[in-house]
Amino acid sequence: MLADFFSSLPLTLQFPHCYGDRMALPNWRIGRALGIPIHVHASWFAVFFFVTWSLATGYLPDTLPGLSAPRYWGMGGIAALLLFLSVLLHELGHSYVALRYQIPIKQITLFIFGGMAHMGKEPPSPRAEFLIAMAGPLVSLILGASCLGGTMAVESLFGQSGVHGLIVLGSLLGMVNVQLGLFNLIPGFPLDGGRVLRAGLWARNKDFNRATIQAALAGIGFGVALGLIGAILMAGAWSGILGQSIASNGVWLLFIGAFLFSAALASKRQAAPRMLLTSVTVRQVMVQRVVTLLPDMTVQDAVDQYFIAQGCGEFPVCEARQLLGMVTVRDVHALPTALWPWRRVREIMRPTSTAFCIPPDWSIMQAMDRMAQGGWDCLVVMENGEIVGLVTQSAIAHYIQLHKA
Repeated sequence: MLADFFSSLPLTLQFPHCYGDRMALPNWRIGRALGIPIHVHASWFAVFFFVTWSLATGYLPDTLPGLSAPRYWGMGGIAALLLFLSVLLHELGHSYVALRYQIPIKQITLFIFGGMAHMGKEPPSPRAEFLIAMAGPLVSLILGASCLGGTMAVESLFGQSGVHGLIVLGSLLGMVNVQLGLFNLIPGFPLDGGRVLRAGLWARNKDFNRATIQAALAGIGFGVALGLIGAILMAGAWSGILGQSIASNGVWLLFIGAFLFSAALASKRQAAPRMLLTSVTVRQVMVQRVVTLLPDMTVQDAVDQYFIAQGCGEFPVCEARQLLGMVTVRDVHALPTALWPWRRVREIMRPTSTAFCIPPDWSIMQAMDRMAQGGWDCLVVMENGEIVGLVTQSAIAHYIQLHKA
């Protein structure tokens, strides 16, 4: 029973590191850790009940006979909470290292497959990717070894009299954490092992998106393999060749394999357009006919003659061919309408900054990242101290649409 339980239960917890931003069902914030909001997804309650039920009706009565049903359910609930606390610590391990690399973590969500850390951007280097990916399994393995070591120490000191329940719980937590760490080291993206694989491929090929596609292909392969193993186990159990308890293990393997397959396939599809945008330079998509504003014109004239007439939301401000700054629709809206005829563009513009100036040999992907960081819809393309073009979100979108066509 112990082997069967460990071979099925951890699969509900061993897929904790799937990066994503949206899930259909609602989630609720329950606290913060390391300054990161912790959320519980609606699907978590289903697996929490399943784990509690599995413990209370099967595992605990077999290992601790003679207790009352309410006590089994209470111990099962506590064990389930501790198991998910382990998953949370796993995710916090990833998040701690990510924060050291100044990668923002939007939130950590506990859901049906364990946990998910929402990273604000990709790691800056293969080394960062490797360390972030390894931090989670390392935390799980340390927790597992600590629980198992502590359990052995308690058992050697006190035997099983009076602390048998504590020993059972410690053994359960230890084994689940060890399996949690080992399972996530499978080299299939987006599992942690797949991210380690991507880090190695990235370091070797110097191409992040190509490495992502290759690691995702490995994830697709492992997803198919897990699904086939699950199907074989189910068929063997239903035909009577294998024990019926194996059927539930087969169902979970099939389910996990399908989830890993779909997640890896989605990652591969997302990386393909990023690979294209990395290979195209800003010079190839920039608008070369640049319309600029004079710093001493009134805001009213700028609105009437440029913002409305041109239909653009951002304009460089220049004088004597020198870039002085950038003025946007947001800057205009921040000024009361009654003051538009009396204020000059130079009074509301944003002074020249590297935040909105890029060279023409940057890739479109770099330009999009800069836009996302600064909240810009348009960037000024500079070469040898002069404006040579503008790159806008609409121009990039148009390029992508033409490529798809």
